[in-house]
Amino acid sequence: MKKDKIIYWIATIIIALMEAVMPVGTWIFAPEYMTFGTRALNYPDYFAYSLVIAKVLGVIAIVYPKTSSMLKEWAYAGLSFTLVFAFISHACVDKNIGYMMMPLVFLAILFVSYIYNQRIIKNS
Repeated sequence: MKKDKIIYWIATIIIALMEAVMPVGTWIFAPEYMTFGTRALNYPDYFAYSLVIAKVLGVIAIVYPKTSSMLKEWAYAGLSFTLVFAFISHACVDKNIGYMMMPLVFLAILFVSYIYNQRIIKNS
């Protein structure tokens, strides 16, 4: 049980850092780079801001322990969609293998977080 919680929190913290803290940090401390990634993929500038807000809300839902299980499921699904679509966008637009692999790596980490969250719930 303790091992499950440790693995869950390590995976979840990695996701929280990459999906919420880094984008918010960019928005606050380097706003000129806020649309750098989405503009390169031919998305409108407002998409970057709405994506950051959605990711932050999703991370809050999976990190906060008292979030309802249904809301947590939706948050995991939403974060999964953003990562899958990031992969698809890079595969279709810039075809850079490094940019294509990064969302898949974080999707795998998100999957670990989800699986261990389910184990913790099951053993409670």
